[in-house]
Formats: sequence, C-alpha cells, structure tokens
Amino acid sequence: MSETHAVAVITARAGSADDVRAALESLVPPTRAEDGCLDYQLYESGAAPGTFISVERWRAQADLDAHLGTDHVQAAVAQLAEHLAVAPGIHPLVPIEV
Repeated sequence: MSETHAVAVITARAGSADDVRAALESLVPPTRAEDGCLDYQLYESGAAPGTFISVERWRAQADLDAHLGTDHVQAAVAQLAEHLAVAPGIHPLVPIEV
C-alpha cells in the first residue's frame, strides 16, 4: 500500500470568502482525526484571495475515498454549495520520479 497525496482547490463566490473559510476551517480537526489521515493542511491563496487549497496526505486511496464520504465532509459540501464559484477541484497527485 502506498501513500496518497492530493490537493483540493475550493473557490468562493465573490462576497462568500468568509463563509467558505469558516466551513473549511471546521473540517480541519475532524479530518486530522480520521483513521488514515497522515497530514491535512488548509491554505488560502495569497495571489487569489477566496481560493482555498487543502494539501492532504493519506495512508492509502481508500482512506481518502472514505474521507470524502464522511458526515463532516458531506455536511460542509451541502453548506458550501451556494457559496462556491465552481465545483471543488480534487487533484490526486502522481509522483514524477526523476
């Protein structure tokens, strides 16, 4: 089993950055407590305020998949729906060996 790395890009609608930030901040503690979560960091873009990025490291893809189905993620998705400019972009990362 190999680790899974991913980033998620979440872009708030104009005027909704505070609502999106608050909802995403509430996800951090329960996500970090999930079985299989090795690291979960939340950022806001300095170049594009209102654009939030999570940088995630999971024990395995199955753990990331389970995370996406948790009650706290599903509740945040429902809460955020009206505040997002576009659907969240979830990007599993594939290492490039050099």
